[in-house]
Amino acid sequence: MRCPYCGSARTRVIDTTRGARGIRRRRVCRDCEQRFSTVERAILTTPLVVKRDGQREEFDREKLVSGLRTACARRPVSADDLERLVDRVEGRIRELGKTEIPSRVIGDLVIEELKALDPVSYIRYAIVYLGLEDLDAVRAEIDRLLGERE
Repeated sequence: MRCPYCGSARTRVIDTTRGARGIRRRRVCRDCEQRFSTVERAILTTPLVVKRDGQREEFDREKLVSGLRTACARRPVSADDLERLVDRVEGRIRELGKTEIPSRVIGDLVIEELKALDPVSYIRYAIVYLGLEDLDAVRAEIDRLLGERE
């Protein structure tokens, strides 16, 4: 592991803890003596994502997190909440046991999770994902959401 401060490969682990996101290691650089943390996660295979146009690509966790951060901007949703949401979606994708999965299935899983997490973020995400093109469509989705909550 290279030191992010000086680039030296001479680092050592001073503490290790296991958590839900993987193994967290506290490290110290032997050259500049700076401390930093790393997180190790198991690399589990995920199916290829089949896009609407038929194109296939690797599932990209960071791409999903980035889209969710945009939807949740300035909302009371923590980074940990988003990580847990993506963990659940990724787990459900693996549970399907398929080698390829349509992007629509992933979007449906995300929108279901987001609806439970924060309704305003859900509407923001739904405008893009569901292609709500005008105010009437957005209002209809909000009315449907309010009807479900009652």
